[in-house]
Amino acid sequence: MGVRKYLAAMMVISVCMQFFCACGKQQADMPQKIQVGVTFYNQSDIFLNELIACLKQQLGLLESDRLEITMMVRDAAGSQRTQDDQVEELIAMGCNVLCVNLVDRADPSEIIDLARENDVPIIFFNREPVAEDMQQWDGLYYVGADASQPGALQGELAAEMIQKDDWIDRDKDGKIQYVVLEGEPGHQDAIFRTENAVDTLKRSGIELEKLGSGIANWDRAQAQNRMLQMIGQYPNQIELVLANNDAMALGAIDAYEKLNYTESAFPVFFGIDGTEAGLKAVIDSKLSGTVYNDKEGQAAAMAKLAAALVTEDGMDSLEFENDKYIYLSYFKITDDNIKNFLP
Repeated sequence: MGVRKYLAAMMVISVCMQFFCACGKQQADMPQKIQVGVTFYNQSDIFLNELIACLKQQLGLLESDRLEITMMVRDAAGSQRTQDDQVEELIAMGCNVLCVNLVDRADPSEIIDLARENDVPIIFFNREPVAEDMQQWDGLYYVGADASQPGALQGELAAEMIQKDDWIDRDKDGKIQYVVLEGEPGHQDAIFRTENAVDTLKRSGIELEKLGSGIANWDRAQAQNRMLQMIGQYPNQIELVLANNDAMALGAIDAYEKLNYTESAFPVFFGIDGTEAGLKAVIDSKLSGTVYNDKEGQAAAMAKLAAALVTEDGMDSLEFENDKYIYLSYFKITDDNIKNFLP
């Protein structure tokens, strides 16, 4: 009887061991899950839509039998309060890494507190928080481009064209009369893009006369309205339009077309970002030049960083500045290289 009980007990133990081993193997075979929550300041921003599409593509390239990735996107519609609520929602839905394009780069504290309390790292992108906020927690990172670069490159493109084509100075007074379309009041990129473009033109020996400027919030329709106002103030006087992004440069062109100006009476227009519409306008000779904001490079860096933060593998393959920042370079778009940047 004792032998029977012993054998029965051994059989139970054997079955249990097989069960637990099978469960362990099944668990080991299950893919690791990355749930990326994305919130950005406004869906009307063409460049950000293109960047987020690139991010989705790059995350898809990282998927495998061992890694399952999902991405949830929210539009904050220009409201920081809405974005704070979206971050709370995305965390509640199980997102284990966040990509945040801030509505207000000076007001990320509530988002940071939510992420820290739930131990969910944040990759800020395109709108860089102030340095003090980035030091609030170790789980904060930034991926973007050097804000000082694009304005200088835009200024170089404009200076090269002005020096080559004297017809731009239509009134032959030795000065280039210009206007600026600015992205957003107090926005770091808008300030740097404007100042650096103008400073670069002046350092290149171009004498400038500023006629006016308008805030158009990175938006094509708003830029058209601002440009219509400035054309009304300075009819046939504007020789150069510097826009903080392609959408506003295209809005300025729309204004001249709406007023039925002939192309020979157009000023020259320069944008920044190298969006699909911007590149097409360069090819069609409507936009005189743009500066390419490397959305593919930024998206690839964001995807790799998001995966590394969740899987704890691959951080050493990323190049950081000050342990938190990944910066990608801008590129001047020229006739020689534009085909390399077309989608």
